[in-house]
Amino acid sequence: MSRRARVTPGEAGLPDGGARRRTPGLRREEVAVLAGVGASWYQWLEQGREISVSPQVLDSVGRVLRLSNAERRHLYLLAGLNPPAPEVAPGKQDMCDGLRRLIDAWMPYPAHIMDKYYNGVLYNDAAATVLGMRPGKRWNCLIDFFTDPMYRARSRNWEANAATVVAQFRAVCSASPDDEGFQAVLAEAKESSAEFTALWERRDIEDAGQIRKELEHPLVGVLCLESSVMQMPVRPDLSIVLHTPLDEANTAAKLEWLASPEGRRGAMYPVAG
Repeated sequence: MSRRARVTPGEAGLPDGGARRRTPGLRREEVAVLAGVGASWYQWLEQGREISVSPQVLDSVGRVLRLSNAERRHLYLLAGLNPPAPEVAPGKQDMCDGLRRLIDAWMPYPAHIMDKYYNGVLYNDAAATVLGMRPGKRWNCLIDFFTDPMYRARSRNWEANAATVVAQFRAVCSASPDDEGFQAVLAEAKESSAEFTALWERRDIEDAGQIRKELEHPLVGVLCLESSVMQMPVRPDLSIVLHTPLDEANTAAKLEWLASPEGRRGAMYPVAG
C-alpha cells in the first residue's frame, strides 16, 4: 500500500481528470488493470492472503509500482518465492571514487576489486608491489593466476590454491550458465592453460571465501597473507578482495616497509622473480 501511494496517475500513464482523489497515489483497481491481474486478486495480495503468485505477475506489479531492485527482491521474499538475481541500481553504477578510497585505506596491505568475470577494475599500490598487478596490461584474476609468470614465480603454494580458484570460478559460472561473458573467460582459460583444463574437468565447486597465500617477494622474502572476498549488495557485479597479513614471517612489518619511501625506492629496481 505504501508503494502504491507514492505513484501518481500521471507517472503510471493514467489521466487524473483534474479531480481531487480520496486515495493518495494509485487505486487498487488501477494497479490491477495496469498489471493485468484481477482486482480481487490484487486486493488479496496486498492483504497477504494465501494465494498463488508467479514471478511474472510479481514483476508486472513491481513495474506498475515502480519498485527498485531491492524492493522487487523483497516482494519476492514476502510472497515466498526465490528472489531474482541482484542487479545494479542505475543510480549506483558509478561508485569508483568510493571504492578507490576503500582499497587505498587498506594500505599498506594489498587490495583490489574485480568484476563478476574476474576482470580487474581497481587495485592499490600494495597489490601492485606484492601481487604484481601493473598498468598497461589486461588483467583477469583467473587467467593471470595460471599464465602470469611473475605471480607464479612468487607464489609458494600455487598448486594448493589452484584447485580452489577453479572450483570457486565454476561456482559463479554455474549461477549464470548462459552468460556469454563467463563462457568467453572459460574458453580463454582452457586455451591458455592445460592445468586449468584438468582442474575444470574435476567439476569441483566451492563458494568464494578466504584463501591463504604464501609469496616469495624479491625484496623482503616470504609473505603470508589471507585473501578475503567480499561483496556489497548494491554492486553485486563487483567483488572486493582484501589481503590481511598473517602472524607469520613478520609479514605486517614487511608490507609496511614495502609501502615506505625506502621500500618504494627499492621497488623501482626490479629483481628477477
